[in-house]
Amino acid sequence: MTMNTAFKVSRRSFLKSTAAAGGSLVIGMHLPSALAAKTRVAEKSTEINAWVVVNSDDSVVIRYARSEMGQGSMTACAQLVAEELNCDWKKVRVEYASTNEQIKRKRVWGDMAAVGSRTVRNSQEYLRKAGAAAREMLVAAAAQQWNVPAAECVGANNLVSHKASGKKASYGSLAEAAAKLEVPREPKLKDPKDWTIAGTSIRRVDIPASVTGAQRYGVDAQLPGMVYATVAQCPVFGGKVKSFDASKVTGRRGIVKVVKLDEFVAVVADNWWRAKEAMRDVVIEWDVGANGNVSSASLMEFYKAGLNQPEAATARKDGDVEQAFASAAKVLEAEYFTPYLAHATMEPQVCMAVVKDGKVDVWTSTQNAEATLAVAASAAGVPLESVQVHRMQLGGGLGRRGAQDYTRQGVLIAKAMEGTPVKMLWTREEDTQHDLYRPASLMRLKASLDAAGNPTAWYTRVSATSIIATLLKLPLKNGVDPQAVASLDDMPHAIPNVKVEYAQRTTHVPVGFWRSVGHSQNPFVRECFLDELAHAAGKDPYEYRRMLLSKSPKDLGILDAVAKAAEWGKPLPAGVFRGIAETEGYGSYTAAVAEVSVNAKGELKIHRMVVGIDPGYCVNPDNTAAQIQGSVVHGLSAILWGEITIKDGRVEQGNFDNYRMMRLVEMPKVETVIAPTGGFWGGVGEPAQAPIAPALCNAIFAATGKRVRSLPLKNHDLRKA
Repeated sequence: MTMNTAFKVSRRSFLKSTAAAGGSLVIGMHLPSALAAKTRVAEKSTEINAWVVVNSDDSVVIRYARSEMGQGSMTACAQLVAEELNCDWKKVRVEYASTNEQIKRKRVWGDMAAVGSRTVRNSQEYLRKAGAAAREMLVAAAAQQWNVPAAECVGANNLVSHKASGKKASYGSLAEAAAKLEVPREPKLKDPKDWTIAGTSIRRVDIPASVTGAQRYGVDAQLPGMVYATVAQCPVFGGKVKSFDASKVTGRRGIVKVVKLDEFVAVVADNWWRAKEAMRDVVIEWDVGANGNVSSASLMEFYKAGLNQPEAATARKDGDVEQAFASAAKVLEAEYFTPYLAHATMEPQVCMAVVKDGKVDVWTSTQNAEATLAVAASAAGVPLESVQVHRMQLGGGLGRRGAQDYTRQGVLIAKAMEGTPVKMLWTREEDTQHDLYRPASLMRLKASLDAAGNPTAWYTRVSATSIIATLLKLPLKNGVDPQAVASLDDMPHAIPNVKVEYAQRTTHVPVGFWRSVGHSQNPFVRECFLDELAHAAGKDPYEYRRMLLSKSPKDLGILDAVAKAAEWGKPLPAGVFRGIAETEGYGSYTAAVAEVSVNAKGELKIHRMVVGIDPGYCVNPDNTAAQIQGSVVHGLSAILWGEITIKDGRVEQGNFDNYRMMRLVEMPKVETVIAPTGGFWGGVGEPAQAPIAPALCNAIFAATGKRVRSLPLKNHDLRKA
């Protein structure tokens, strides 16, 4: 790919793909440079290519196209560009690429969505090429000035030098001439073994502002003359406003307007608290439709019907499982369940917008700025080119801020307040009860063993809602949602007969992408059932996995690395027990060992989690370790307490009092194993969460003799069997 290559897309396809993609700045937020707290103002800026701007003072601006939500990708991506540019990291500043310019320049920055652990792995090649191309252009400009071969010149530390003559020129002095040159089609990239910026633990560019409190999130956006809005949506998904009476708040101090749209009512006031309190006194009659009697119990029956229906779509079929079951020495069967989960980001959904004279400006925390722009344009009824998206730091994403329902609401309210800046912020209850939840999933498993305890067949049927079909509204290839069967249809274990089926079950509960999606639930099922097989075979669970993964070197490698770090086989203190799990996802390979104890009251204590990852290449080891640690915090919160339940068609949970988060005092010791083997690029932000639940639940079995086949753990009596 050349650096001038545009990512072409029609308006129709752009609107369609970005509006759904969640899963998938001219007026910008400029973050601090890597090592300096303040941004310097350059005398003159020259764009070498879409990613690299060189200033006359020799400082470099590297543009970042996706979103920063604490995952550190803004720093990692800049490291990749800077590595190939051979620039001085102390002189680097990172800023967001303009979403408006993205439209005008035919998507020159490619995908802007920070989802699916794909920011680095999917963009690393063109980012590295951008840096390398800019370096080669600067070198070529110097060579032309000196009338020497470019091959004799070297660009490094913001200088181009010619050893034979001793001549030197700064990047800043060469930038204007370099920008006029043809962009190299295939610039030469460094061998990763020669990296000096990439592959090192450079401090994240967003950390100083976060630590000092200078960081600005979507909730912090402010403009002169702004007003505030809160919304109420139908408590039953899919319902609409039938009628409303705002007479109790009309004329009340600070209340500006009450806005009614089909799906929600908004109160606009001079401060958010007044808007929130006034909403209590707006009488709304909802048309809840046919879903007002749905409950968790009725949903479970619906999922069970999916397990029992005669036919289901086939996701994988190797050999003949029925014949293997018929001739087996032993057959095991089990059902596993994982519940709906909310994202529960620390920052609720927020959008500030101004609609004026056919133009729209939006300030928001978004995982996909292109989707934000597309939805804002659609809601306001203006062309894409008339929208500016001002990206803010995200107070948590976890997949929730890819879908743009909150952007649509914010822009619609602002449209009703033409010319006035409106900041719409959801309450915590609204955020919890109107999420796009991780799908609930019910699974039936069956496996057979031969006389030696080796598995001869594996069968799984998954009964779950499809995110692809319901949220993205895309057709399912062969009737299978790949997220619903993730880590099951591609399990690498040496089992000769495998069949995986999928029964699509569509409910009124909206579902979406939740951190690691199918890999947040299916590895729990797969790795716990594998533990059941190991126990039935009388084998050590680690050694049993080693045997089954003997022909999968990457899986085996990370399993061995984590087992070694956890000192598997070494005696533990009395009353402490281990569990292990290994899986793969988002192009990476991960494993975990949990050490736990359970007292006579059934109280669980997690002493230690050892979690490892092989992502192929590691751009920033310290940030990778932080992502693993964050995966443990987030994962354990869901495993221990995470559960969204439905009564009368409504979500029962509303705030952190009944949707629990992990607390500092509850956190175990976390040890990370980063073991990149090279040759491929995997994700980091999501895959490390995958083995945590099965490792923990396998440790609980070792401690108590009880199998955990459903989550969360709060629903189980863990007293020893």
